[in-house]
Amino acid sequence: MSAPPIAVYGATGHTGRLVAAELLARGRDVILAGRNDARLKALAEELGGGPRITVRQAALEDPAALRGLAGQAAVLIHCAGPFTHTGEAVARAAVAGGCHYVDHALEQHHTRWICTTLGEPAERAGVTVVTAMSFYGGMGDLLAGAVAEGMTGIERVISAYAVSGWRLTTGAKATAELLFADTRRITYEDGAERIGYVEPRNAVFPFPPPLGPRTMIAPVPFSEVVTVPRHVRTRRVEAQLTAHTFQEEHVFTSEHVADAIRAGSEFTVAVQAIRADGNRAGWVSGRDLWRLSAVASVEAAVRIADGHGPARPGVSSPAQAFAPAPFLRDLERLGLLTVTLPQAAEARS
Repeated sequence: MSAPPIAVYGATGHTGRLVAAELLARGRDVILAGRNDARLKALAEELGGGPRITVRQAALEDPAALRGLAGQAAVLIHCAGPFTHTGEAVARAAVAGGCHYVDHALEQHHTRWICTTLGEPAERAGVTVVTAMSFYGGMGDLLAGAVAEGMTGIERVISAYAVSGWRLTTGAKATAELLFADTRRITYEDGAERIGYVEPRNAVFPFPPPLGPRTMIAPVPFSEVVTVPRHVRTRRVEAQLTAHTFQEEHVFTSEHVADAIRAGSEFTVAVQAIRADGNRAGWVSGRDLWRLSAVASVEAAVRIADGHGPARPGVSSPAQAFAPAPFLRDLERLGLLTVTLPQAAEARS
């Protein structure tokens, strides 16, 4: 008997296509799901058709269809952003249908809603919910977990993203516009979460060579301020992004570029855990942040489906769901990035 299929909601988008192709490459049965039946069927043919692929139309405005989708799958990977608009309907349906759930969200308020609202329902349903398993937010959370493991007295955790060649999809562009227009940003300062207007500033982050110090936008409204305090005791969490990332030509006019061009992004994500007597740092570097994000979510979903997820059901960040250093090392073995971690973190992995 074959394992239950893994559903991909938003399968016809760029990330959804990458996720579906990766699942099929791993021999998994897949349900391609979303709002447009014709596009889903076309994608199924593009991916080779056959009995391992099922198409299921399910609109966000149709809770019964979404719950029916969840009832057919072992895990649902949600790829259809902006999650500010799509997240609640799909996540609620997954939990109600008894289906494990992984999403690609980076939006602070969606991540906070998942953490504060779905924990108890997910526990009662016996399902695992992993939010923010994306490049932005997810890599920072995993690195923070790996770098800070075993540390005490941490004053600040800073996650810093150096990205070049990023080409936004339609969904990513809409998400970015929502994030940077939001005046009710979540911050984590003095050991407490706060919501309100935040004045952005320029900062300098000391990336490892060959990058070196870079001018950053700080803070950027990524999900680490919600997820990292769930597993790292610290007084402050902040995410930063290289200032040049949004200054590059075509970054906001790239919805329809070829996949090969979109795959040309280069990145370094670094995390510092800072305390009074010094700091500890780790980082990852690589190419094609879209593929990294897609494969990370597949890795999470397959582990959960195979019984290797969190020991208890409920809501988890990436670093809570999986031992972060080994998870990053597995992504490295898949050729998605290179990992540098402090010796203390390596010893515990």
